Amino acid sequence: MDILKSWKNREKIKKVFARTDISLANEELKQKVEGIVKEIRESGDTALLKYTELFDGVKLSNLKVKPAKIEKVYNLVAPEFLRSLELAAKNITDFHKYQPFVSWTKKYEDGVILGQRYQPIESVGIYVPGGRAPYISTVLMTAIPAKVAGVKKVILCTPPSKEGISPYILAAAKLAEVDEIYQVGGAQAIAALAFGTTTIPKVDKIVGPGNIYVTLAKRAVYGYVSLDMVAGPTEIAVIADDSGNPQFIAADLLSQAEHDPLSTTILITTSEDLALKVSKAVETQAKLLLRQEIIQQSLTNSAIILTKTIAEAIELANEFAPEHLELQVENPWEVVDKIRHAGAIFLGAWSTESVGDYFAGPSHVLPTCKSARFFSPLGIEDFLKRSSIISYTKQALNKYGQEIINIANLEGFDAHAMAVKIRRESL
Repeated sequence: MDILKSWKNREKIKKVFARTDISLANEELKQKVEGIVKEIRESGDTALLKYTELFDGVKLSNLKVKPAKIEKVYNLVAPEFLRSLELAAKNITDFHKYQPFVSWTKKYEDGVILGQRYQPIESVGIYVPGGRAPYISTVLMTAIPAKVAGVKKVILCTPPSKEGISPYILAAAKLAEVDEIYQVGGAQAIAALAFGTTTIPKVDKIVGPGNIYVTLAKRAVYGYVSLDMVAGPTEIAVIADDSGNPQFIAADLLSQAEHDPLSTTILITTSEDLALKVSKAVETQAKLLLRQEIIQQSLTNSAIILTKTIAEAIELANEFAPEHLELQVENPWEVVDKIRHAGAIFLGAWSTESVGDYFAGPSHVLPTCKSARFFSPLGIEDFLKRSSIISYTKQALNKYGQEIINIANLEGFDAHAMAVKIRRESL
């Protein structure tokens, strides 16, 4: 990894930080995805079967996974794997139960009652990527918060292989109480969830990560359906002082580099000695890993940045606004309040990013590409909607009616004014 100095290589640092949402940059691919979405909307299941054979190499006659198949697979999964999933699911459930969203009302003078009412979204589609790996943990990290929020119907779409859907994804789906599972992926799955087909029902919201085709499809269907966020490639930043463990840090950087050739991994440190040791450890550890080709491509997007102070390191991290941020410094709790932009923050040397990806409890569906400046991690609030409660008495409307009439007249909406005026005149 390149070692850059904040006081000397500012332009190179800006270039590393300037990763953009790749879906914005490829007009040809955007048009291709929009064509797929249009065909799914017009031709439904016929187009879904066509694209599943074309993109996944699987010829299907039935898109839905039958409950009997799920039950059979679940009973064949190794007990130690189920135990790990069950413990992770418990942590995810417990964490999201502590995210209270309470309906409320308040009574004011003249009998006015105002408030808010929270209700779950009725149906949600969760997208679970296939491709380079079966994202088993994503099933739990998306479906469980939805169920905790009270969503009635959770539908899962994931691309099949020639052997079918991974049995581990099916087992995780059963554990997370997913209601229906469909073996379809990519842009075509997003379109099917957004518009509905003969087989796949239309949902109210789509959540979950995916590749550039999925990202572009989510953009194309936004407005017909609600979305969690439009995410790009994964990323991690580590802030470290001279107390940092170079082997730990290197391993954590590589844990994100193995995801995608476009992943970005950053170490920001005040210690030149640590920077050199981490660079060497990354090179050594990478040779032991399975996804070496992906990792090497990813590391070309990455860097180690030297700063003169931790305060400067924090400001650079806030500028980067990473999906994952680790604080491997001597006193992380003294630093955390200064972090303004990050999807998930990991405190201390033992809080590896892998804990968050699989087990701790918070959802690992996080904002990327600097969107941590305005997006939040997936949580139960993503599966709830608010209604405002407004109740006026005749006394209150009579008291404040002229103010309402004045504002309506200023905007030129005399029918709004009349709706108040006619009531006041009836008193």
